[in-house]
Amino acid sequence: MTALADILIRRIASTGPINIADYMHECLLHPEHGYYSTRDPFGTHGDFTTAPEISQMFGELLGLSIAQAWIDQGSPTLFTLAELGPGRGTLMADMLRACAKVPGFVDACTVCLVEASDTLRAVQRETLAGHDVQFSTDVQSLPDGPLFLIANEFFDALPVRQFTRHENGWQEHQVGIQNNALALGLSAPAPITALNHRLGDTVPGDIVEICAAGTGIIATISDRIAGSGGAAIIIDYGDWRSKGDTLQAVKSHAFCGPLDFPGQSDLTAHVDFEALALAASATQTTPLTPQGVLLERLGITHRAQALAKSLGGTALQDHIAAHRRLTHPDEMGTLFKAIALFARGCPPPPGFVA
Repeated sequence: MTALADILIRRIASTGPINIADYMHECLLHPEHGYYSTRDPFGTHGDFTTAPEISQMFGELLGLSIAQAWIDQGSPTLFTLAELGPGRGTLMADMLRACAKVPGFVDACTVCLVEASDTLRAVQRETLAGHDVQFSTDVQSLPDGPLFLIANEFFDALPVRQFTRHENGWQEHQVGIQNNALALGLSAPAPITALNHRLGDTVPGDIVEICAAGTGIIATISDRIAGSGGAAIIIDYGDWRSKGDTLQAVKSHAFCGPLDFPGQSDLTAHVDFEALALAASATQTTPLTPQGVLLERLGITHRAQALAKSLGGTALQDHIAAHRRLTHPDEMGTLFKAIALFARGCPPPPGFVA
């Protein structure tokens, strides 16, 4: 039993079962025992590998897409370049390196990372040494002015609530105690106003997830872009509409049960992109685009061929494998998807269609 499991059992014994969102929040961000509070989980020595750690091409191409969006909006002389959940800082480092070739872009931007983990902030400072970087704990505290933002595998880590449709309403999934161990259960059925719109496409037994934190964050970003200009690119795994139990846990690059290692495994859930798009009502949003399609539109094959000219042997084989992993439909190419938010009256960032 982990230290956090013991804490949660004592809490539940005292105050009753907690919902899945509360459980995820404690597991990921508990100040002493939370997953992101205590470790660097990225890369081959961590628990999972994200696209920026697979190849520099990912960050380079997305950075140039953001830079073109900046140019399309008149190249504002002061703007915020922000990343949500920046991991080890690799994506931002690759973006800045590529965008250094865009006249005026790097000089005009204030780089701001939205990061809650002190452990990861230290890694990000090291990765981005030589750049003046500001940190924020939330999107509300980002500097004023035009906002150009990217979020890769950020929204999947936000806490979700889970509900199972019942003839008499909805039953919420909860974490309780059984035989002195954490156990999953269901609440009594009750009407849930926030799920009224899902009564038409679900039947009893269907599971629906909602992420209030995600829709709140995207609404703030959308309002900011509508008022000050800018654009945002959101990349994650998920689909247009939530349906089914997508909560999963990963430890040492292998799946495990969500209750097996509280605080020691990464917990995520698929992103409901429809909910994000609806919450971004102040701006225009693009259709959902598979990651592989987006990267091909941005020229990843041409970039891969250019990089391959200076490689050989194992390095070349790794490079070819990275290109495939990012784009192929059987790997990350269709599992991961993207949408972009942009100010009304402006073109979408390159790689997307309006």
